[in-house]
Amino acid sequence: MTPHRATNRAPGLDTLRAMAILLVFCFHYRVFVNSAPDLGWLSNVGWSGVDLFFVLSGYLIGEQLMAGLARGEQLSLTSFYSRRAMRTWPLYWLVLAAFFLLPGVLGGREPPPLWRFLSFTQNIQLTPGTAFSHAWSLCVEEQFYLILPLALLAARALRLSRRQAWLGIAALTLAAMTWRHHLWTLYGGPGADVVGYYQNLYYATLSRADEFLPGLAVALLQHGHPRLWTGLMRHGRLLLALGLGAVALLWTVAVHNYVLPDDSWGWFMSAIGYSAMAWAYALLLLACLAPGHALSRRSLPGARSLALWSYAIYLTHKPLAHVMKPALQHLPGWAAFLVTAVASVALGGLLYHAIERPLLRWRQRRWPGQFRPAAPAAAQPA
Repeated sequence: MTPHRATNRAPGLDTLRAMAILLVFCFHYRVFVNSAPDLGWLSNVGWSGVDLFFVLSGYLIGEQLMAGLARGEQLSLTSFYSRRAMRTWPLYWLVLAAFFLLPGVLGGREPPPLWRFLSFTQNIQLTPGTAFSHAWSLCVEEQFYLILPLALLAARALRLSRRQAWLGIAALTLAAMTWRHHLWTLYGGPGADVVGYYQNLYYATLSRADEFLPGLAVALLQHGHPRLWTGLMRHGRLLLALGLGAVALLWTVAVHNYVLPDDSWGWFMSAIGYSAMAWAYALLLLACLAPGHALSRRSLPGARSLALWSYAIYLTHKPLAHVMKPALQHLPGWAAFLVTAVASVALGGLLYHAIERPLLRWRQRRWPGQFRPAAPAAAQPA
């Protein structure tokens, strides 16, 4: 859930990040607080907020790295990993400590061993319902952060062409779809194995990591094909219409094909849909980067704050909702939802201003960048 840079903020990206945390919150509220899907589509497709976070991370981290490499600068892996660690680890450690001290109070059964969280391997064969289970997506992101700079440096050392990069993205996407099809035949069809589905399809890195690829593709388009990028940026309204249409279509398919009436999982959404949803969000991301429409000029009211606080909200909204649930049982459903939502946002904002922002400022002083200056005439296409 990596935020974009504080300078030169793109309002559309704030809106997308706010949209992602809203989707996740609505989904978790239905699953862990109120089992009735009284939030409509937001509850039924809210799981895809994680997909949107993955796409945004793929673009934001990929764009930073590709931009520096395209300028011919030398990437410092020490600075990169240190900056990533200082962004995600401190608040994660705080929430993790709370879960291990009070697992029953904060919700969920006994958590997996501590080393699984500290090594960011907790998502591997994760049993649903354990305490702090929603950290699975952070594990996938940390694994992505570990691999991406190494992959880009290897690609540059091997002098891979842009065509080979696109072929690699296509091949990895197809491989993920094929792998999920195989796993669906084992765990997702009639007589589905719920635990097996979550462990092998929903939480597993090999089944979900391809959702970073659409974001990387947008970054590659921006830095590897500047003329094409400039042409696309002239058609912001068309891109927005296409992006909204693609997301609406995938949401509709998800509502009817993801979880079926017999509690099995639909083949299309399990094998194809995770990737298709990510590519639809990438199209919407591309539209938000293009000028020419209101969404790219200004973020929706409150979206900037939600974007900044989204990481803290993501980590804490489930345990907070679990703690508040007994006190809200006698309220009308809409009132309980609003109270929980306001409390989650308030806690996220408090943690951001008290912990995240001061540490980000210290990080900027300690590791102001992740690249060394370019040598003369060293710049080259991404």
